[in-house]
Amino acid sequence: MNRYQLLAADIEASIRAGVLQPGDRLPSVRQACASRQVSPSTVFQAYYLLEARGLIRARERSGYFVAHGGGMAPPEPEALSRPDSASVQVDVTERVFSVLQASLQQGTVPLGSAFPGPQWFALPKLAQALAASARQATAQRTALDDLTPGHSGLRRQIARRYLADGMPLTMDDLVITNGALEALNLCLAAVTRPGGAVVVESPCFYGALQALERLGLQAIEVPTHPRDGVDLQALEAALLQHRPQAVWLMTSFQNPLGSLMPPARKQALVELVTRLQVPLIEDDVYGELYFAPHRPLPAKAFDREGWVLHCSSFSKCLAPGWRIGWTAAGRFTQAVARQKLTTSIATNGPAQAALAQYLEGVGYDKHLRHLRHALAVQRDRMAEAIARHFPPGTRATRPEGGYFLWLELPTGCDAWALYQRALQQGISLAPGPLFSPSPAFAHCLRLNYGIAWDAATEAALAQLGRWCCDMVAGSPDAP
Repeated sequence: MNRYQLLAADIEASIRAGVLQPGDRLPSVRQACASRQVSPSTVFQAYYLLEARGLIRARERSGYFVAHGGGMAPPEPEALSRPDSASVQVDVTERVFSVLQASLQQGTVPLGSAFPGPQWFALPKLAQALAASARQATAQRTALDDLTPGHSGLRRQIARRYLADGMPLTMDDLVITNGALEALNLCLAAVTRPGGAVVVESPCFYGALQALERLGLQAIEVPTHPRDGVDLQALEAALLQHRPQAVWLMTSFQNPLGSLMPPARKQALVELVTRLQVPLIEDDVYGELYFAPHRPLPAKAFDREGWVLHCSSFSKCLAPGWRIGWTAAGRFTQAVARQKLTTSIATNGPAQAALAQYLEGVGYDKHLRHLRHALAVQRDRMAEAIARHFPPGTRATRPEGGYFLWLELPTGCDAWALYQRALQQGISLAPGPLFSPSPAFAHCLRLNYGIAWDAATEAALAQLGRWCCDMVAGSPDAP
């Protein structure tokens, strides 16, 4: 283990043994440096790791303290999903549309939302950057930057961030898109033909299922672990048996599970698709929302022959609603650029220029540090609320990034019935069946812990817990 991991392990052991009690203040960074003979960065990394595990919390201008509840949370799901290995037709759009509409209703507690709350974003500073870029724009520059593959300054800034993470991408490797969903759809269209099949996780992001449905593609589900991601042995078997046209995965903080594939498994994944020459579409929209000291490298970092079509955006971490995404599509870059040119042609030029200007400063990394810390705290709050209010047998994932919890409810609970009852009371949910093309996950929910945490959110979780308890008990008051 590294020094910061050893320090974190020692503190965690003290918390578990009761030596450090909830509310106790941890040694200051200066004190820890002196007593352990380590650098301040080592102490900060250890404290960030303990925060990600829900064991400690920072208080502004006061230091770090042991979390109340000692990281109290429901147990994590342990089992892999077990989908049917056959390819299936996809028909989810109507269900997804109705749930998304419900989450947007005014006054609803948006536990089923797909975005964090707007309070976490630097919207005023982005507005200033947009105004400045509009003043500096010329007709010729705007026309050029509107065209595929996108604003040169923005592509340069994105490439620089990848380089800092150890991924030497160039500007020419990138195509700017209207959000990550367009990037993913363009990549899918570039490497598939109607009637083919695509491998997806089980459960998987419903946007992937909608894309398959729109393009007339079938889905092949593969078992996925709630903590470590897709089962590589099952994936290889599916690739050899079905010869699909592509694989669509989220390797970091998967939606809806929150799973994170370890680096060795990501490398093995890339080696597998490279050996079998199957394009891998990697959805990495949550990659910047990590709670540990360092960003987990995406699968693209291990790609040497261009079989990974990597996609991301600023929608989840900086500018929701601006719809600025990108793809690094490897050997398929020109095919994706042609798809872009024949569909939407271009992406909003002033918004691209504004983001390029914003990224030139230091504000983005400061914003991300604040956002990651806030989301880690929110995750712990929601986990503790679930542990208090939901019936015994409830399990919840403990993601190391992103902003979704996946709940497995005990026998007797029906996610769709719960969703319908909750909606009548002004609470939106994302029921488990949204995330599979087959009848599955009827006892599961996805909850968004990135929304505003207030009395209404706490009350909504308490009410959901009571309804679940009624379902388990077979009460007539159950949904």
